[in-house]
Amino acid sequence: MIHFTKQMQTSAIGIIAVALTLPATAAQLGQDARAAIPKDVQQLIVVDYHAMQNSPAAMDLKARVLPPELKQLEQALRTSGLDENHDIEELAFASFRSGQGTRIVGLAQGQFSLVDILANFKKRKVKPIVYRENRVYPMGQSGMQVVFLNPTTMVFGQTDALKSALDARDGLAPSFLNNRTMLDQMQSVDGDAVWSVLDQEGTQTMMRSVLGDASQLTDYDTVKKRLLSSRYSMSFDNGVKFSLDVITPDTISAATMASLLNAAALYKKVSGTATEKQAIDETTINSSGGTLDVRFASSDSQFSSLLQSSLFQSVVK
Repeated sequence: MIHFTKQMQTSAIGIIAVALTLPATAAQLGQDARAAIPKDVQQLIVVDYHAMQNSPAAMDLKARVLPPELKQLEQALRTSGLDENHDIEELAFASFRSGQGTRIVGLAQGQFSLVDILANFKKRKVKPIVYRENRVYPMGQSGMQVVFLNPTTMVFGQTDALKSALDARDGLAPSFLNNRTMLDQMQSVDGDAVWSVLDQEGTQTMMRSVLGDASQLTDYDTVKKRLLSSRYSMSFDNGVKFSLDVITPDTISAATMASLLNAAALYKKVSGTATEKQAIDETTINSSGGTLDVRFASSDSQFSSLLQSSLFQSVVK
C-alpha cells in the first residue's frame, strides 16, 4: 500500500497492500527511464501496470489508496492519446528533491504507436512546446505535459518536474544513474512485480509512520539517524509475500529498530480485530547484520478481509 502524503511518505504496513493481488510478473525499469529520473530521489516506486488491469481486486485496492497526486497523473494519461489499459506495461513514480521542495515525475513503459498518438494530437490541434530537442505536449487540462523519449518510454508530470527529468536525461544535470546507493538497493528488488527503494529521509519518515505511538516510547529523532535507506518488494506465488529491508550502519542499530517495530506490532495487536491480529501474527520482524527485515505472508482471501478492517483504514489515512 503506497502512502504518498507529506513528501511521498510510505507506510511500511501499508506497503504490504498495494499489489498483494497482482500476478507475479516483473516490473523492470529500463535504461532510458532511469536516465530521465533526477539523481536526488527520495522514493522510487515501480509497478507492473498492465498486470493491475487484469486483477479486479488490485484495481479496487488501488482505488482505495491512490493519492490525489497520482490520480491526477493517471487522469492526465487518458488525455494524452493513450489507452492505459493496453499501451502501458510498467508505470513508475519518482519523488525527488528540488531546491527546498519535493517534486514527482511519472514514467511509463510499453509499446507506444507514436505515429497514431502524434496523429491524434495533430487532429485535436494539440501543439508541442520545444524544450531543446524535446517536444513537450500538454496533457489536456491537467496542467501536465508528456514527452516521448522513444517508442517504449515516456515521461510526464508538472512543467518544473518534467524539465528536471529532461535535464537529467539530456546530461545537463545528474541523473538516477549517478545515484550509486539507490542503484545498489534496486538490484535486490527490481525483478519483482512491485518494488520500491527509498533514501535516508524517505526511510526515516516511513519508519516514524510505521512505529506510530511506539515512536513516543523513545527519542525517535536520535534513533532515526541510524536508518540509511530501504527497499521493499512483493511476490504473489502461492499466496502473497512482502519483504522490507531497512539498512542501518551496524548490528546494534538494526536490532534496536527490530525491537521498536516489534513493540509497535504488539501495541496494534492488543486493540486489533481477529483479522488484524492474524495479519500481525503472519508478520515477522528480525535483524541480520546491519539490516532490519520485515516479512509478511498471507493468502489472497485473508488479505481481502484485512482490506475491510480499521487497521487498513488507519494506515492509509
